[in-house]
Amino acid sequence: MEMRHGNLSINSDNIFPIIKKWMYSDKDIFIRELISNGSDAITKRKKLDAVGEVRLPEGYKPKITVSVNDKEKTLKFTDNGIGMTADEVIRDITEIAFSGATEFLEKYKDKADSDQIIGHFGLGFYSAFMVADLVEIDTLSFREGAEAVHWECDGGTEYDMSEGTRTEAGTTITLHLAEDSLEFANEYKVRETLEKYCSFMPVEIYLENETKEPETEIIDEKDLKDTDVVIEHIHEDAKYEEKKNDKGETEKVETSPEKNQVKIQKRPVSISDTHPLWTKQPSQCTDEEYKEFYRHVFLDYKEPLFWIHLNMDYPFRLKGILYFPRINTEYESIEGKIKLYNNQVFIADNIKEVIPEYLLLLKGVIDCPDLPLNVSRSALQNDGFAQKISDYISKKVADKLSGMCKTKREEYEKYWNDISPFIKFGTLKDPKFSERMMDYILYEDLDGKYHTLKDIIAANTPEKTEEEKTGESAEDKSKAADAKESETGADGEKKPEAEASEESKSGEADQKDDKKDAPKITIYYVTNEVQQSQYINMFRSQKKQAYKLVHTIDAPFISHVEQLNENLHFQRIDADLTDDMKEDSESLKEESKDLQELFRKVLNKSQLSVRVENLKDPSVSAMVTISEEMRRYSEMMRMYGMADKNINVDELEGQQTLVLNAKHPLVKYVFEHKASEDVSLFCEQLYDLAVISNRALTPDEMTKFISRSNEIMVKLAENAKPAGKAQIKKADTAKKEVKASEKKDTKAPAKKTSKESKDEKKSE
Repeated sequence: MEMRHGNLSINSDNIFPIIKKWMYSDKDIFIRELISNGSDAITKRKKLDAVGEVRLPEGYKPKITVSVNDKEKTLKFTDNGIGMTADEVIRDITEIAFSGATEFLEKYKDKADSDQIIGHFGLGFYSAFMVADLVEIDTLSFREGAEAVHWECDGGTEYDMSEGTRTEAGTTITLHLAEDSLEFANEYKVRETLEKYCSFMPVEIYLENETKEPETEIIDEKDLKDTDVVIEHIHEDAKYEEKKNDKGETEKVETSPEKNQVKIQKRPVSISDTHPLWTKQPSQCTDEEYKEFYRHVFLDYKEPLFWIHLNMDYPFRLKGILYFPRINTEYESIEGKIKLYNNQVFIADNIKEVIPEYLLLLKGVIDCPDLPLNVSRSALQNDGFAQKISDYISKKVADKLSGMCKTKREEYEKYWNDISPFIKFGTLKDPKFSERMMDYILYEDLDGKYHTLKDIIAANTPEKTEEEKTGESAEDKSKAADAKESETGADGEKKPEAEASEESKSGEADQKDDKKDAPKITIYYVTNEVQQSQYINMFRSQKKQAYKLVHTIDAPFISHVEQLNENLHFQRIDADLTDDMKEDSESLKEESKDLQELFRKVLNKSQLSVRVENLKDPSVSAMVTISEEMRRYSEMMRMYGMADKNINVDELEGQQTLVLNAKHPLVKYVFEHKASEDVSLFCEQLYDLAVISNRALTPDEMTKFISRSNEIMVKLAENAKPAGKAQIKKADTAKKEVKASEKKDTKAPAKKTSKESKDEKKSE
C-alpha cells in the first residue's frame, strides 16, 4: 500500500463545525466513545455472520481490551470487530461527518435488527483528541484479502496513512496522551471511568496494565482451561499422621489428600455485565436478583421498598428498573438517581426531562435505544420525545401503586408512610397522575388504620331511610325516561344533534346542582399528635375519628382534594369545638364578655376573642381555636416568607379564640377574683397552657412561661408552710366552698347526715 498524506474533510451539511475540545461536556467521556465504537464494530461482525455474509473464526470471543502504559504515556483500545479497509478509513475517519453505523443499518435493515448499533463512528473517534496529542489507528478488515492499515493524526487537519502490521481482524486505537491528561495513564482512573460508563456494555471489556507484572493465581488442575497461561504445575503428595485407633493400635491416617495444581496468570475479569437485569423479562428475575442489582449499582445496602420493571416496545422501545428507596431519616437526602442508557451505553445521571419531578426520589436505570441524543450523546434533543417517556414512567408508577393497593393492601400500607409525600406531590404537579392515584391515596386514622377517601366519605355519609331510597329511585326512573324522550322525541324518532346536545347540557347542569345540594362532609385531621393531644382526647371521648396529616405537603394537598370534591371540607381538630364536646352555654354570655375584657387587658392582645363554654370534659381548663381558613392563610404566608416581613403572626392567625371551661376551678377563681393581685398570673398561665396545645411557644413566650411557672410554684411552697389554726380553718372553708360549688353545677347538693352535722358543730 502506498504512503498517503491528506486533509481531513468536514461535511457541514450533517453536523455543526467540530471543535475537538468543545464537543463534550466531560473530559473522560472519550473512553465511552471509543469503547462504543469498538462495540459497534463487534456487533456489525456478529450480524454479518448471522445473515451469512461472513463466517466467524472458530472459538471467536468478542471483546474489547483497554491497555494502560504510564511509562510510554499511552492508552490503547483494541477490539476484534469488523475492522476497516483503507477506503473505509478514509470515508469513516477522514470524512468526519459520515456515519458508518447509519450506512450499515440502511444496507442491512431488512436482514438484521438495529439493536446494539451505537452509531456515529467518526464523531466518537474524534473525542480522543480531547486528551491526546497524537492518535494512531491500526486496523485490519474482516474481508478476505484485505490489507492492514496504519493511520495517524496529531490533532491538526492533516493525517498520514500507510500499510499496517495487524494480523487479526479488528482495530487498535492508540492515544499518546497530552501533558494535561496524564491522569488517564493511571490504571485506577481508567478503571473508575470504565465502571462509570461501560458497566453494562453488550461486549466484554478488559483492562490491563502493560507496565505491571502479571498477577498469578493457583487453581486445581481439573479446572484448567485452554485459554489459561500456565506458569508451572504444582504437585503435592498426600500427608499422613500416625494416630491410635479404638483398639489402641497405631495406624497412618491421611490428613491431606494428594493435590495437582497449576499456577497460572490471573484470569482477566470483564468490567462489563453484558446481560444486565433490565434486559431480561420480569418473570425471569428473582427478588434477590433485584436487590443484588440495586446494591451493586447504587451502593445502597438498605433494601428498597419495592421496584417496577419497565418493558415497552411500542410506540418506543424502553426497558429499565425503577426502585423506591428506603429513607430512614428526615435528614437523609431524598434525591434519587436515575441512570440513563442508550443500548446499554451510559449517557447520564438524572436527566430530569425523562423523570417526572415528583419521582426524582427514585433510583433506577432506563435504557431507551430510541432516545434522541445530540452529537455528543450527553444530552437530550428537545423534540418532545423525553416528555413521552416521562408520561409513560408516570403511568407505570401509578399502575404499580394502584395494583398493589388492590391486590396487596397490607404490603401497600406498610410502604405508605415512606412514599406518601411524593405521591401527594405528584397529584399536585400532574393532573393525569392525580386522576390515576386519587382513589388509592391512604389516610391513617388515630388508631393506625388506613382508609381511602371513598371509605371516609362512606363512613361520614348518613344512611338514607327506606322512604328516601324509594323516592330517589322513582325520581331516577323519571329522569331516565325524560332523558330518553329528550333524545328520541315522543314519536320515537331521534332528535337533531343540536337539540339533544342542549338537553344533555341541561342534564349535566342538573347533576352539578345535585352535587352542590349534597350535604357537606367535614374530615377532621391532626398534624401533631403530641402537641394536639388535648384536642385528640376530647375528640376520642366523643367517639369521633380524625386522620393524621403530618407532612408539609399535606396542606396544599387537602386544598387540592377539596377542589376536586366540592362537598368535602378538611378541618384540623383544633379549629373549633364540635357541638357534642360542649353543653348549653347560653347563660355564660356575661362571663364571656367580662373575661374577654380581662384577658385582653392582661395579655395586651386587643384582637383576642374569649368565649366561656360548658365543656363536657371538666379536666380541660382552656384551649385555643383558630379557624381553618385563617390558619391555612397563616401557613401560606409563612411558606412565602411573609411572616418575616414585620407581619404580626398573632394577627394573621385569625382572630384566634380562647375558650375557657366554665366548669374548671381555675376559670371560676379568675372570674370570681378579677380584682386579685395574682389574677394576671393566672390569666397568662391559662393562656399559655392553651396555646401549647395549639402551637409551639416562641422563645420569648417560653422564657416567660418558665419564669411564671417558677413563680407560681414558689407561691405554692410558701402557702404550704405550717400555718396557724385560723389559717387552716380558712383554707378548709375555701376548699369546702369550691367542692360545694362543683356539686351544685352537676346536681343538687346532697343532704347532710346527722353525723356530718354533729361533726361540723364540734369543729366550730
